Amino acid sequence: IVFCGVHFMAEAADILSAAHQQVVLPNMEAGCSMADMAAPADVHVAWRELGDLFGSTEDLIPVTYMNSAASLKAFCGEHGGVVCTSSNAVKVLEWAFEQGKRVFFFPDQHLGRNTGHAMGIPLEEMTLWNWRLPAGNLGGAAPEQLERSRVILWQGHCSVHQRFTTTQIEEARERHPDVQIVVHPECRYDIVQAADAIGSTAYIANYVAEAPAGSVIGVGTEINLVSRLAKENPDKTVFCLDPVVCPCSTMYRVHPAYLAWVMESLAAGHTVNQIVVPEEVQAHARIALERMLALR
Repeated sequence: IVFCGVHFMAEAADILSAAHQQVVLPNMEAGCSMADMAAPADVHVAWRELGDLFGSTEDLIPVTYMNSAASLKAFCGEHGGVVCTSSNAVKVLEWAFEQGKRVFFFPDQHLGRNTGHAMGIPLEEMTLWNWRLPAGNLGGAAPEQLERSRVILWQGHCSVHQRFTTTQIEEARERHPDVQIVVHPECRYDIVQAADAIGSTAYIANYVAEAPAGSVIGVGTEINLVSRLAKENPDKTVFCLDPVVCPCSTMYRVHPAYLAWVMESLAAGHTVNQIVVPEEVQAHARIALERMLALR
């Protein structure tokens, strides 16, 4: 399997693949800055601190976004947790709250906050955990704040979706009074509240495709997807909300030259850039992934 994506995607493919299959990533530098914001060591420290505060982690359910390392998926599998995507986050959190009273959500604070709000959880019951602070500081939160929280959010974000602003939405509405704004849930809470629609990559693609001819749609997500949607829907005006076009620099590292090199190497009988998740990590990560897949 030659996986033209980023590292965490290829890891997931290796975890779910059959024993006779190999997974290859064209460029090993194709990572994810958001995933890198949740180092396993930092998550383990936070988990211990929360366990000490609550007296136990029995009612604390870890949920990791798909955009995370295999080791964190394994952490969730080992501790009764699960993986989510932007498409099924509500369903996953509903499941998590059936298992315990609190959710520890990482690495994307915005997906966690937007999902919690969509489920009716007040903002004051969602607390941010600042992993950059030294250990022993409870992530910068007061004990009583964490005690009343239903969702504890890891302070991570997507560098692309972080760029979108309410000013961009206001300017789009000024230029196009009939514009519809659709954004990805990795955007900040205020952006989501100012938009007309929110959803995953698949949701955004369907939203644009199903819009009537002549529609004007401002999109808050990665520019390559927006450009593709504009090309596929020539009867509509589709544009990116961010005028300073900013692609995902790490995902962009998988380009035709790397793919050609990998394919030529395989044709010559050489396997390069194989992604191999250790079996002990695979076992627990597979549990978390299969819990998610069972909820679809």
